[in-house]
Amino acid sequence: MDDVATNERRIMVAVDEGEESMYALSWCLKNVISENSKDTLILLYAKPPRPVFTTLDGTGYLFSSDIRSAIESHSNDVAECVIEKAKRMCKDLQNVKVQTRVESGDPRDVICQMVDKLGANVLVMGSHGYGLIKRAFLGSVSNHCAQNVKCPVLIVKKPTTNVAGNK
Repeated sequence: MDDVATNERRIMVAVDEGEESMYALSWCLKNVISENSKDTLILLYAKPPRPVFTTLDGTGYLFSSDIRSAIESHSNDVAECVIEKAKRMCKDLQNVKVQTRVESGDPRDVICQMVDKLGANVLVMGSHGYGLIKRAFLGSVSNHCAQNVKCPVLIVKKPTTNVAGNK
């Protein structure tokens, strides 16, 4: 029997609210996951850190505990929606185990830590395609992870649609 088919790989896909990460997951399901294997697919959502609020906003008004609670609740709802959408995309997998993780913190740090902690053999990520200026301010999560994780990193770019309709 083929060694690759019997190898049990741990494939981590970083998912978020963006179309790019869902495209990367879809691409991974078609091109990386092998139905005849005992692969484990780990869907990881890095929940952005809770904004640090002082008790006063910029105008001197107090943030109430209700507002802070509503922000946290919204953040949890977003995480749940992203993970559920990703799980639905994996519903037809037969032999592949699907695990989900939601972790809080800077996505660059969270993804790198989880690759190490969960023993991922490969990390699959979407590329947001930020321009030079936006990337300079936000930093490239995929570039950071590619430089800092020990396993291979597969960065999947979502094809751009041609407005003119030529291709």
